[in-house]
Amino acid sequence: MNRLTPRKLLLSKWTAAHPRHREKHFLVTELFCDEEGTVLEIELQAVLTKRSQRLAWQTLQDDQQWLMGWK
Repeated sequence: MNRLTPRKLLLSKWTAAHPRHREKHFLVTELFCDEEGTVLEIELQAVLTKRSQRLAWQTLQDDQQWLMGWK
């Protein structure tokens, strides 16, 4: 399990453990917070295709799907 601090995820780099459509490397481009400033979701953008997806930040903790950094 990847240990994360949600506030420090902005502009962090991630590698998909099982790439699809040649999308292997990703960058966190935006954090979505509630009124108290608690991070709820992130926007993850594929470096190659620029496709964005919105996910719960906890998804990145699963090391079966996501690896920290670009590998």
